[in-house]
Amino acid sequence: MKTNVLLRIKLSVVHASFMALILVSLFSCQSKSKEPEEEDVPTANTQTPVTVTTIGQDALTDYMDLNAKSVYLLKNYVKANINGYLRKVNVQPGKYVKRGQLLFSLQTKEAQSIGNSINVLDSTFHFSGLGQIKAAQSGFISEVNHQQGDYVQDGEQLAIITDKNSFVFLMQLPYELRADVKEHQGVDLTLPDGEKLRGEVTLSMPTVDTLSQTQGIVVKVKATHNIPENLVAKARLVKTSSAHASSLPKSAVLSNETQTEFYVMKLINSTTAVKIPVKKGIETNDRIEILSPKFSPTDKIIVTGNYSLPDTAKVKIVQP
Repeated sequence: MKTNVLLRIKLSVVHASFMALILVSLFSCQSKSKEPEEEDVPTANTQTPVTVTTIGQDALTDYMDLNAKSVYLLKNYVKANINGYLRKVNVQPGKYVKRGQLLFSLQTKEAQSIGNSINVLDSTFHFSGLGQIKAAQSGFISEVNHQQGDYVQDGEQLAIITDKNSFVFLMQLPYELRADVKEHQGVDLTLPDGEKLRGEVTLSMPTVDTLSQTQGIVVKVKATHNIPENLVAKARLVKTSSAHASSLPKSAVLSNETQTEFYVMKLINSTTAVKIPVKKGIETNDRIEILSPKFSPTDKIIVTGNYSLPDTAKVKIVQP
């Protein structure tokens, strides 16, 4: 009796294990049959929607924007010609003086002590011991170092006169761009208040700044009013220009990761685009000059949807 019971139990276990194995096999088969349906496999006939444009003939100009500071290149240093006291001071900072105008009167220490005694002894002697200092050049007084009553030594600086005719803007040009700036080239200057001036390159300074490696370029301007020194203006000058440049929109020109090679996607038929290497020229805010190859007016160049397209890509032209 016990043997029959054990036999029945074993048969039941075997039957249950067999049914479980069948269920697992069926589930695996269903999963495998569904996998191809879940994968999104692209087909060879997939077409990328794009918009196209054609080559244009435009007037393009490439500008160079730099900083320029207002300076007076020539300054006259007024110095004492004798040891003595300043009796008259006819200068004020910012005041304009003319050449030959009296600036300072000095009286020697000895004249102050014995001058009146000599005149009492001999009234015809007219001894005063005064020295006069006049302006050697016309200009503005930019600095006054002494006031009336000060005692000064011979050769001591009394004031500085800036030569009005030496007023220029000094433009800081990176040395590697020196070939792009020519003598007598026009420069457009914009002051901080929005005023615009037209200048001309006259000469280059013989030194280069050690840290920035920029060279000072002298820009002469004709201003209708006095402009203060050390005013920083925006200088713009033409780097290159072309009246009839073959150009494309910026978005039509692509490059590699290092931006050393450039190309466009050109349609060879209504549905196929190929990669065409190009050489760039003038570049503005929205267009790029194409130096080579020469595209015909009927060539269709992809302008949107071209990013990451492979060579001989399948495309579909849509309306922009």
